[in-house]
Amino acid sequence: MASFLRAKQSGVATDLSAGLLPGSFNPDELARYGINSQVSCLAYDPTRSLLAVGTSPSTFSPRGKIYVFGRDRVHRILQPPNPSGGVSYRQLAFVNHSLVSLDSNNEVALWDLETCTQTSKYSYVKVSSLVTDPALDWAFVGSASSSGDVQVYDLDRARPVPFRLGNLAKEVYPREMIGDRAGVAAMAIHPRDIGKLAVGYAGGVVGVYSFKMGGVQRWYEPPSAGGMMMMRGKVKLTNVVWHPSGTFLMGGYENGVMVFWDVKEGRVVGVRDVYGSLDDLEGDKRDRVPLGRVKWACKGNNPDDTGLVVQGGWDRGEQHSGKRGISFLDLGPTPVYATSSWEVLGGYVKGRGERVVMEMPPGAEVVDYVLIPRQSPYFDGAQDPLAVMAMLSSGELITMSFPSGWAISPTNMLHPSLSFVHPFVQRIGVASVGRERWLGMVEKRSQGEAILKGGKGGNTRRKMVDVRNVILVAHADSTVRIWDVGFGDEVENPGQLQVDVARAVGRFEDVTVSEVHMAEGTGEFAAGTKTGEVVVYKWGVNKFHGRDATTALDPKPGGLTDISTRAEPSLTEGLQPFVLYEMAQGPISALCVSDVGFIAVGSEGGHFSMIDLRGPSVIYTSPVTEFITQEKKSFSLKKSSSSHNKLEFPTAISFGVMTLEGDSYSSICCFVGTNLGHIATFRLLPSGQSYTAKPAGFIKTSADRVISLSPINSETGSPATATGQSVAGLRSNVQTPGVLVAVTQSEIRIFKPSTNKGASKSFDDQLCDSARVIHPPNLPPSVVCLFGDRTTRAYSIPSLKEVGRASLSMLDPSRTLSCVISKTGELIAWNGPSEIAVMPVYGSGKGLPASTDSLISPERTLPPRPTISNLQWISGTQYVSPTDLDLLIGGEGRPPSKRVVRAEEVERAAAGGRGYGGSSSQQQQEGWGDYLVRQVNERTEKLSFVDDAMTKLQEASSGWAEDVNKTVKEQKRGLLLGGLKKSFF
Repeated sequence: MASFLRAKQSGVATDLSAGLLPGSFNPDELARYGINSQVSCLAYDPTRSLLAVGTSPSTFSPRGKIYVFGRDRVHRILQPPNPSGGVSYRQLAFVNHSLVSLDSNNEVALWDLETCTQTSKYSYVKVSSLVTDPALDWAFVGSASSSGDVQVYDLDRARPVPFRLGNLAKEVYPREMIGDRAGVAAMAIHPRDIGKLAVGYAGGVVGVYSFKMGGVQRWYEPPSAGGMMMMRGKVKLTNVVWHPSGTFLMGGYENGVMVFWDVKEGRVVGVRDVYGSLDDLEGDKRDRVPLGRVKWACKGNNPDDTGLVVQGGWDRGEQHSGKRGISFLDLGPTPVYATSSWEVLGGYVKGRGERVVMEMPPGAEVVDYVLIPRQSPYFDGAQDPLAVMAMLSSGELITMSFPSGWAISPTNMLHPSLSFVHPFVQRIGVASVGRERWLGMVEKRSQGEAILKGGKGGNTRRKMVDVRNVILVAHADSTVRIWDVGFGDEVENPGQLQVDVARAVGRFEDVTVSEVHMAEGTGEFAAGTKTGEVVVYKWGVNKFHGRDATTALDPKPGGLTDISTRAEPSLTEGLQPFVLYEMAQGPISALCVSDVGFIAVGSEGGHFSMIDLRGPSVIYTSPVTEFITQEKKSFSLKKSSSSHNKLEFPTAISFGVMTLEGDSYSSICCFVGTNLGHIATFRLLPSGQSYTAKPAGFIKTSADRVISLSPINSETGSPATATGQSVAGLRSNVQTPGVLVAVTQSEIRIFKPSTNKGASKSFDDQLCDSARVIHPPNLPPSVVCLFGDRTTRAYSIPSLKEVGRASLSMLDPSRTLSCVISKTGELIAWNGPSEIAVMPVYGSGKGLPASTDSLISPERTLPPRPTISNLQWISGTQYVSPTDLDLLIGGEGRPPSKRVVRAEEVERAAAGGRGYGGSSSQQQQEGWGDYLVRQVNERTEKLSFVDDAMTKLQEASSGWAEDVNKTVKEQKRGLLLGGLKKSFF
């Protein structure tokens, strides 16, 4: 009976929601975007161009996850089959077709990137260092315990092996290496000789272990001056880093000091910090933060042109300055070792260039970073880096060019999920844009080399509808990114649009986006700020492309300013800044961009304005109290006084075309809802070349905030929004019978504007946080609401009968107010601080579908690992191939690994071309002993060739000298005889 009465009171004659069955309301989880909790580690694979992101546990994810991202929308999420709570990932590394992870429980796990499943895991004790190499099937695991041993994990067989290195330093320093100083602090594989592993102990010493020799080849100790006697526990070791050519070894210490050793002689060639040389260690009084990650990078294809990338090590006095980011110490070309003096070598490691600081945002510090090399995965991922991605203490990511440190926008460079923490998201909106319009909105922008190129998208359904749900995402750096969230179908335009609100406003501080809205038909976009500005964007070509034409503009409070000169120089075509409206009445609280050239704006200061973009001009501005008069005092004095003392401001705005109550014609209308439950109606009437806006009346609903205003056709149920087609029909007096569906925090109301009360239904148990009238494809309209108890409900029109409800326990209860609902019926809600879920409410109740994307690109193959030169080989340096190392660690009984089987022929061919290998047929037949004999014979043969050549050169030089002496003697004899003849004859 109540439903029947509501239908009569609303003025809607037919059941517009007929055909909706109670069981049809069953939300699916279509997709998720973002990162579910704080990022804890990063890894990049330049061979396959993939980025892996590990996270920590949170309320919304009991155990950390691993996200792997490729090009466009390619991504996979790795989770263990039997997750246990409270585990975060500490380190990730790509090796061949696998990903190796180390978590906070000291568990090393192996993940297959083809199937995206965990293939094995093994728990160790107090892991301090995990070292892998793209060309090896071994992971070296260093323990921070007093045992200080190094264990090895077989990545090909997915199991630990018996091979183990005990605490090597105890053999040399038995008394000093006790307690926590005996543990392994850091390890590093020689960049060219995989047969050598540098092991650094917390006590301060570093030893280079030779797998061929079966022991430590040489020990490296820091100088004892200035309290640097590490063996006595003064300062702990934190880093061990090889020079790209293996000429030098660097040890980084907890006090921010870096010590450089000559690898061949074991001599200290230099000591420095990030500021420069430390020749006087006794007088060093700096209080530095501990060194974090340090990498020895090389430029281009020249491993001898190098520099150090250093996290931390800066003076604590710079705690609040911009000089506390990542430091790049340009060392320049490496001197020729054979012809350089100790002074020259020392001058090189102490640095000839200046310190370049990649500065961080205010209040944030670098927790870790990863370099993005162009091609090579070797040299610890530090060969020819094009960018560096840093993980900040705030939980955000920042990407910078290398080595300049200029910020790189993640727009169209990284997966949209990564942009949710690059930086954090503050506001979202949604617009259902026509497919044709969205396909034409492809941004053209000058960008550098792509960071992620790997992977391949999985099979998806064909496009579902002729509209695209485009999400508007406002970030903490005042940028807004716009992209298609999809319907679980083919995303034909996966690109992102970007606008820089701070640049358009004309300042880069204190700019926070509070409201965003996009016209669904024209693509015009507007953003409002907390300081009271509204920036309007239109699609177009940048007339100032390639140059910064920004000029100082005088403020115009309450007026419009042309800001077309503030376009981004790198943007060729896209959303260009059009006008700036300085409302200056507090934060923008409501914003609506229509498809017919009007923009309505409300502010928390209690003002409302309308802008006609045809001029452009402000056609109406007024305080809310002027067009909403106080109702009669029908309530108690207490309620009335409390209501009157509260500032009233707009919270919801919508444009429509309909016939208002008492009119015989249809008109363009603007509906404005306030925080105190008033809903006002405006008529927009032509006036010369523009329009005027006049209040037509208002109604009072509940005393709660108005959340949503949706004009609909009362006969067909279709949207009665202001579109170009509906406005064009006004010329021929086409009438649109319409009603307005208004949702507040405590009720739904359907009425015929502007003063009819209509019909309403109250929410007795919960407050509504988000609502909208939806029009799903092939389904009648209904009202969908999201409540504070994380339930969503659907109501029929006009009877307002509950069609169905569903509980969404995965949502973040603290952010239901920020959730949005699309016109096609998708709920876009927050799962956590930086992750959203896209859920069609009329579905089948299915959970999140597994991604079918492929991470492995067969055309991307691992390049050969750098190795020793011919001169080093001839002089006696023992070359160790990956196959040799497999035998040394795994033993002769271990069959060749799958990677070795695939790459064996390529490796043999390359070895033969470099002169230290024999024929393929010979190597296939020989065993380990034969191989060593052949190596010795070949070296002897080569040395014999060199000796023969030198002997022939000596003989030739001796013969030449004898000929010269003979010629000189003959000349002297001739001169003497000639003189005698002249004297006597």
